[in-house]
Amino acid sequence: MPRQRRKVNKPLPTRWTFRHGAYYYRVPDGMSHKWGGKKSYYRLGSTLPEAFHTWADKAENPDTAESITNLLDRFLLEVVPTKRPKTRESYQLAIKQLRGVFGSMILKDIKPQMLYKYVDKRGKKLLDSETGRQQGGRTVALREIEVLSAAYTKAVEWGYVDQHPFKGEIRFQSPKPRTRLVEDWEIVECLKLSGPRKKGSIIAIQAYIRLKLITGMSRYDLLSLTDSSFQQDGIHIMRHKTASSSGKRTNYEWSPDLKAAVDRAKAARPAESQFLFCNRHGLGYINPETDEAPGWKTMWQNFMKRVLGETEVKEHFTEHDLRAKCASNAKTLDHARALLSHVDSGTTLRVYRRAPEKVQPLPDNFNGTL
Repeated sequence: MPRQRRKVNKPLPTRWTFRHGAYYYRVPDGMSHKWGGKKSYYRLGSTLPEAFHTWADKAENPDTAESITNLLDRFLLEVVPTKRPKTRESYQLAIKQLRGVFGSMILKDIKPQMLYKYVDKRGKKLLDSETGRQQGGRTVALREIEVLSAAYTKAVEWGYVDQHPFKGEIRFQSPKPRTRLVEDWEIVECLKLSGPRKKGSIIAIQAYIRLKLITGMSRYDLLSLTDSSFQQDGIHIMRHKTASSSGKRTNYEWSPDLKAAVDRAKAARPAESQFLFCNRHGLGYINPETDEAPGWKTMWQNFMKRVLGETEVKEHFTEHDLRAKCASNAKTLDHARALLSHVDSGTTLRVYRRAPEKVQPLPDNFNGTL
């Protein structure tokens, strides 16, 4: 029986290992001539992107694949590195889970019924004995099935299978979107908070809230704004989430309110910077390697603690809820879609248009007759 892989190696392709602070490939017998004469381990790199790049230069992808593990290995090496950092991480975690359940199966043997059973079992949250955190859940399970489906789509392209074995054959009910609609008085309460300084976190977040309510921009796009984003005819962005797919561009035309909001944000900066929102060193909050903004996230959490503790607001809301408020305040669905820089209005309507539909009641034609 083969030795079980260490936890750190489970998300990695077959024969990959992480040790001594780097990623290595265990060279198969008789293949050392392709790997610089190495007969044991070949060093791929100290980071995953570097390791994937080295592998792509050295390895030859097979024309055939028998097992789902073979497919997931190639998918992990060719497709996953092209994704944005957060998506790449979620794909790696999904592949780790999928490999453990489906990895030994022959590609053509998978059936739709197996996926229904997988979601039923994986959809139940369990407590991880090592981390003490809950794992699984229906949303996680559905995302893992999406990754497996994407891998099978590539399997058709690569000639591993003639057709996708379960595309269009499974129907899962999507989780219900949030319905929290932030009210105007709650925004007023947030903007009334005062900080110890005329510049810094409180003033910056209040300026950020104003801009998000006016434009509907995502956190990444707002925190990525620099001097070059501000042009004569408005604020220009390329939506980061679809930059590698649709390349959606948006120009928020200048208005008195938009100019005032930008001026507030500039005045709140604690240092000279090209970024509209920056830390005290003048640096932007977005980490380009992870797409995360840990410093800003901490600021937002501390701000919300003050809001809930010092104002009349008693129900927590997120930055996504503010984006939804912008979409809900727009007069038409198409205007809301444009503000949120969505390619189509489906997601705008389902997730972000949260205001109740206003209906004009019919007149009482029998009033005064009885």
